[in-house]
Amino acid sequence: MGRAGAWKFFESNLDNNNSQTAIHKFVSVFQYSRVALEIVWSSSAALTVVMAATTLVSGVLPAAIASIGGLFVDAVSTTFQQTGEVAEQARAEVLFYVFVEAGLVVLMTGAQRINAVCQSILRVLLGNKINVMILDKALTLELAHFEDADYYDKLNRARREASSRPLSLVIKTFDLSRDIVMLITIGIWLFQFSPYAVLLLGLAGIPAFIAEAKFSGEAFRIFRRRSAERRMQFYLEMVLTREDGVKEVKLLQLGKLFLQRYVDIFKNIYKEDRNLVIRRGFWGYVLGLLASAAFYFAYGWVGFAAIAGTITIGQMTMYIAQFRLGQNAVTNSLTAVNGMYEDNLYLSNLTEYLDHKVPEQSGDQCVGPDPADGIRFENVSFYYAGSETPALHKVTLHIKQGESLAIVGENGSGKTTLIKLLTRLYSPTEGQIFLEGLELREWDIETLRKKIGVIFQDFARYQLLVGENIGIGDVEEIHERTRIEEAAQKGMADAFVKDLPYGYDTQLGTWFKEGKDLSGGQWQKIALSRAFMRSKADILILDEPTASIDARAEAEIFGHFRDLTAKKISIIISHRFSTVRMADHIIVLEKGEVQEEGSHQQLLQADGQYATLFKLQARGYQ
Repeated sequence: MGRAGAWKFFESNLDNNNSQTAIHKFVSVFQYSRVALEIVWSSSAALTVVMAATTLVSGVLPAAIASIGGLFVDAVSTTFQQTGEVAEQARAEVLFYVFVEAGLVVLMTGAQRINAVCQSILRVLLGNKINVMILDKALTLELAHFEDADYYDKLNRARREASSRPLSLVIKTFDLSRDIVMLITIGIWLFQFSPYAVLLLGLAGIPAFIAEAKFSGEAFRIFRRRSAERRMQFYLEMVLTREDGVKEVKLLQLGKLFLQRYVDIFKNIYKEDRNLVIRRGFWGYVLGLLASAAFYFAYGWVGFAAIAGTITIGQMTMYIAQFRLGQNAVTNSLTAVNGMYEDNLYLSNLTEYLDHKVPEQSGDQCVGPDPADGIRFENVSFYYAGSETPALHKVTLHIKQGESLAIVGENGSGKTTLIKLLTRLYSPTEGQIFLEGLELREWDIETLRKKIGVIFQDFARYQLLVGENIGIGDVEEIHERTRIEEAAQKGMADAFVKDLPYGYDTQLGTWFKEGKDLSGGQWQKIALSRAFMRSKADILILDEPTASIDARAEAEIFGHFRDLTAKKISIIISHRFSTVRMADHIIVLEKGEVQEEGSHQQLLQADGQYATLFKLQARGYQ
């Protein structure tokens, strides 16, 4: 074989491999159809069965109606050609076919209507079920997942399209089944006319089908690629319309800037989408003409057969109707396959999200071997994803049961990261953390978190009733008004709660009717009350808990806190040294490392970073 022959052979194999790869990719996408069917079936098996049955009926009846129509035309023709008793019989046949066809139409219309009702009900059930599945999966994720832009895109893609796609996929599957049944029925009739008519019917819609498959895949790839931009659009829309962002938007005159960015993103997305729609429409039109040409070829073919006398006028009418129905069935079935392909592509977002493997967070231990040992950090380091600089580096500390720890450091020194490691929101990159002599990974996660009460500086402001806002500190006691009121007193929220329109039953926030917004300091007291609600916890942690509270209220709150934590471990992160100095043990964090540690007096005597910060703050009060 010469070079030219070898090259042609190679090109031929390459083309075959590419074709096989494309076909394999196309077919492999349909693996998600089973997932969709399982989800729809679990939503309502009865409705799914009824949909399948009515779809089958809708597939058989059109061909039967067309056949009855042909018999009707022949019966009418007979009445023109015959007289006397034969004509009377023909008229009776005409009337019989009218009633039969009317009955079949009523039956088919009823089946279609029942199918539509089932679809509407299933759409509601399925939308809720999938949203619950997405939210349930979210409960199993770690904090790092929500801070990962790629994974957050995955979550948003699942939420954006997947709630409607499974039902759409199942409906198209049923539609395809209906069209296949219809094509088999029609094929039997057309085969009696000519086998080539059946072949013509099958081949006519294939070019348009191939083009649609290509464009469906391209549309999906654009959708995935644009996820981050669509999420930015959603963010800008949220900033411009939510009360927690609108103040700065107005005061800093950010509205036009953010709106223009929103419009620019839309223009970029629109330009690509428009080009795809135009190309899709053009090729759909051009290739659709082939199907129309095939129909009119068959139209003339059947007409000339009737002129030649090989078929009756009624059979001509029937075959034309059958071919038209068949052509529609081919087009619809190929469209359904393309739609299924597209739905499968989008459904892959849902399965990709739901199938994401989350490392098992929970051990099975509920009690540590040495409760008096408290908390130990041994050479703990932690790196955030994508960062080469450690947020914490070889931190070692020990807090015994009944002791209080204060953590001091500049912003970004690792204070809050340390707390997130202790609460198992993150896992250490290196080193180990022990509670009661038991490594944190061995603790049952639910038991561990019940042992810890924590309020972060970026605490949530829940759009709930006052009592619920406090009560969620201990979900099991959320309806215990006495406990809620006690917690509110310890957090000093009771003083202003009594003045609210409905007391503890007042709606907080502005999202809902009669909602009452609070000042920053009042919200912080609600959050502190929530922490005090967790009275069963062995560890209480306050991360910058009084940043928006005046000095007098702060002193009273920490008086309560000191009494509450006399026999517990307490951890306080604060920039106010009036708060920090009361702790048994103080550590100073700088760039993720423990620079100093000891009591307030020991650190002042050491005259290091702590002493410098303390003197600077004290000078401000002189």
